[in-house]
Amino acid sequence: MSDTNQREILAEFLAQSKTSQSVWALQDKESEDWVVLDSPNFENAEVMPVWSSKSLAETHCVQEWQAFTPSEISINDWLDYWLEDLKDDDIVVGVNWAEEGDIVELEVTDFSQALASIQPVKS
Repeated sequence: MSDTNQREILAEFLAQSKTSQSVWALQDKESEDWVVLDSPNFENAEVMPVWSSKSLAETHCVQEWQAFTPSEISINDWLDYWLEDLKDDDIVVGVNWAEEGDIVELEVTDFSQALASIQPVKS
């Protein structure tokens, strides 16, 4: 995938997430585990798919992920809690994950910096 396509997908994700100030991931209803899978782009890495809306996330709650449900993560919580844990576990982030087509995966620090850039300025 070209850098231009990656930037466009990330820009669209950020534009949608800016309004809600949140991202969506899939969480198991019973165990409370999150969807994490082998990265198709990074060798020996796992990826956590995230989406910019609940409706996008819901479309993936089928087949092997049918026991999962979309769960909202505020950008504040992502930056305060998720960033370090995912970084420590060497997990990358799949932006608006799709089963087919262009798959954008970012290092968790790069993704988190992008999220921080859309937070409202505190006065």
